[in-house]
Amino acid sequence: MNRLISKNVSIKNSLKLMLSTILVSLSLFLSQLAFAQPIQTLVDIYGDRDNQLIGYGLVVGLDGSGDKSQVKFTQQSVVNMIKQFGVQLEGGTDPKLKNVAAVSVTATLRPNMGPGQRLNITISSLGDAKSLRGGTLLLTPLRGIDGEVYAVAQGNVVVGGFSAQGLDGSSVTKNTPTAGRIPNGAIIERSIDNQDNSQVIRLQLKDPNYKTALNISKSINKTFGPKVAKAINKGQIEVSAPKDREDRVMFLSMIEELNVEVGQKLPRVIFNSRTGTVVISAKVTVSEAAVSQGGLLISITENQQVSQPNSYNFGDGAETVVTDQSQVNINEQESGMMIWPEGTNLQDIVDAVNSVGATPDALMQILQALDEAGALNGELMVI
Repeated sequence: MNRLISKNVSIKNSLKLMLSTILVSLSLFLSQLAFAQPIQTLVDIYGDRDNQLIGYGLVVGLDGSGDKSQVKFTQQSVVNMIKQFGVQLEGGTDPKLKNVAAVSVTATLRPNMGPGQRLNITISSLGDAKSLRGGTLLLTPLRGIDGEVYAVAQGNVVVGGFSAQGLDGSSVTKNTPTAGRIPNGAIIERSIDNQDNSQVIRLQLKDPNYKTALNISKSINKTFGPKVAKAINKGQIEVSAPKDREDRVMFLSMIEELNVEVGQKLPRVIFNSRTGTVVISAKVTVSEAAVSQGGLLISITENQQVSQPNSYNFGDGAETVVTDQSQVNINEQESGMMIWPEGTNLQDIVDAVNSVGATPDALMQILQALDEAGALNGELMVI
């Protein structure tokens, strides 16, 4: 009986050990997957690029919110368009075109798009039109940097803002009524050939990193054989590929699905000087440093005193005088000194700055001072 019990205990211990081993192996496997990303999310293929298109057109059908008569190029554009339809205008004709606005039309032609596909376009007023709401864009050619026409645009403009004005001159405006969009408003007439028939394909990292570039090269060579890929710098990897287009597509599709470990990124502190927004990445730390933050709070109070002469002096040219009295109060805020030890992390920095009530501007000044002192372990960026 004792032997049977000891045998059962031994089996249970073996199962527990086996289960713990499986769990540890599974956790290590999942941790490796957590840091691995598909190559297609990390790189762009050289040559597969967007192309910007632009055109000049007319938006018609506006309810009196178009360009005024002083915008001469709108009048000239309308006259030239009408002549194309056989309508002849007498010399010196000055048409009133308050329902028409001259606009710029822009679009982005994505790589490998072909004739017949549609593009979203953006419409922006060029003159002094008050609103494009309710307007219709007339047929407009869209040209590339080489001057060739790659698409034509036309359709009803969708505007997300509005403007209203009263007879007394008061007005209300929401968003930007002089710009709008036409979803699928342009049709592609010709494609841009971005195919590169050379035997070498260049992969460009979206976020250059030496470790990531090396890992991508190793992963490709491990899958397709040695010397297929070569990292030439932290932002580019050269890959030998077949010349046949179908084989090249198959080859690239297989590369995109490979998972690689991403190199560690440099911690950053980003400050938007226009909005006062401060963003600190999680791995930002500081070396041992002492920081003191304070400032002056100045308040000015204005009072007016009336000096009025006695009643028996009114006949002598005495006048009532209003005098201004200003009271200036200065309060120096003392917040003491904060000491941050070696390796202080993001949460400690935020808690310390919040405890003294520092504004985003004050926080930025503290971070700039730490960076100048060499105590900020990260990259400081101002946008």
